[in-house]
Amino acid sequence: MVFTPSPMLLKLLYTRGSLHNLPQNGGVAFSIKNRLDTVRLTGFKQVQIGDVVIPAEQVQIDLGNGERRAATAINDGAQAIELPVGRSLLFLLDTPVLAEGIHSVQVWFSTDAFGDLHVEVEDAIVSAVNHKPRIPRSGDDDYSEAAIAARQRFAEQFSGKEFSHLKHYSFDAHQLQGNCEHFMGVAQIPVGLAGPLTVHGEHAQGDFLIPMATTEGTLVASYNRGMQLLNLCGGVKCTVIGDAMQRAPVFVFSDARGARDFGKWVEDHLDQIRPQAESTSSVAKLQYIDTYLSNKFAYLRFNFSTGDAAGQNMVGRATFAACSWILEQYKDHPIEHFYLESNFATDKKASQINVMRTRGKRVVAEAVIKRDILQQRMRVTPEQLAYHGQVSNVGAFISGANNNGAHSANGITALFIATGQDVANVSESSAGILYSEVTKEGDLYISITIPSLIVATHGGGTGLATQNECLQMLGCVGRGTVRKFAEIVAGVVLAGELSLGAAISSSDWVSSHEQYGRNR
Repeated sequence: MVFTPSPMLLKLLYTRGSLHNLPQNGGVAFSIKNRLDTVRLTGFKQVQIGDVVIPAEQVQIDLGNGERRAATAINDGAQAIELPVGRSLLFLLDTPVLAEGIHSVQVWFSTDAFGDLHVEVEDAIVSAVNHKPRIPRSGDDDYSEAAIAARQRFAEQFSGKEFSHLKHYSFDAHQLQGNCEHFMGVAQIPVGLAGPLTVHGEHAQGDFLIPMATTEGTLVASYNRGMQLLNLCGGVKCTVIGDAMQRAPVFVFSDARGARDFGKWVEDHLDQIRPQAESTSSVAKLQYIDTYLSNKFAYLRFNFSTGDAAGQNMVGRATFAACSWILEQYKDHPIEHFYLESNFATDKKASQINVMRTRGKRVVAEAVIKRDILQQRMRVTPEQLAYHGQVSNVGAFISGANNNGAHSANGITALFIATGQDVANVSESSAGILYSEVTKEGDLYISITIPSLIVATHGGGTGLATQNECLQMLGCVGRGTVRKFAEIVAGVVLAGELSLGAAISSSDWVSSHEQYGRNR
């Protein structure tokens, strides 16, 4: 099942800025990129630039890798062009070169899924020339040894330095397609081991050796100390209590009433919107849509489950499909503007809405730390740590922080780098809500909630060589392992909170860094 793109979204097929004159008066070219859904280009009618019509007989299509096809050949049916999402086609027009300035561009073509399409945009011819040296690329195979070596030589010549470590790696560079562009080498990050950590989760059960990639002295040692404490008290209990990934488009109306009525319409039509969103993926499932109104804007927060993937790209495509259907179906008030992302999903940014409503996995780690073990191992009492937590809460409050965790970003970042996660997601994932109390038996109950932990065990960088080995170490490779990984991450975070909190309370913090964290 594919969605029908609205005229507003059809404009996105054209790559703005791609209009240019070919060398030696060889004509004009522009690019179209499939940003909608996988289709086949089955017909081509014409292009019009300004008042000049260029029929299919004067158009060739550059498919890449040196292959070109006459536009008229597509109309025969036998030479339809496969156009998966993300693929670009360069259209070469046999027409006089264009003057500098803005030009209207119209393209008429057909696909098997969408039928006849008409794209109309404006683009410009500019004379600006980039005189900077360009990074070498290969159109045939940009991950070949020759292409990589060319970039290595370029970097050495440009910087005037010779690199003896960056250039050496132990995997087939072709595995990096979709993960890294212009590849020339690797940054080797030390990986230390902490644990094993005993986890009592619903998905992670047992002892786990924790790989932590970091260059910060004392980090691995501190987390290892916290894990030993948890183990001596029976381990850490971890629970995933929420799971949702978002994309948040915005629809703009002429006034607030239009936005209000639209929000109600979306609520009433959720059952029709859901199959449109889910048509783009066998994994993404639309759970619900939150509507937030302000001024004349309607912000829709689409919430999906995404299987073992983190899912930002997956839900972007699914939301795009749903919104295209909405743009076609909603007729009560004119929609003046539409943007697929409104900054309301707060991708790669910490936010209060994600603390409140969940982004990624919402997971809790908790433990009861025995009084005698805490005093023996950490040289603090439960009362000291609990009181220290109250004082820290005041500090977090007056600073304007939206969470009160001590340093969850440390453990999360080290695990993210080791296991191939999108490290920028630490900005959201590191929010931690810490709570502690002294039990009636005189022990310390402590727990941390991570409300927006964005993790994956499939896709992204999780399949790369060393990253996948670290996931294998944790037993988090294969279908249905993402919640297991989330529980392990939460347990690691709690170990770090215990260790740092006790170090500060007992005044061991500075001395520990001086002992383990100095390399000068």
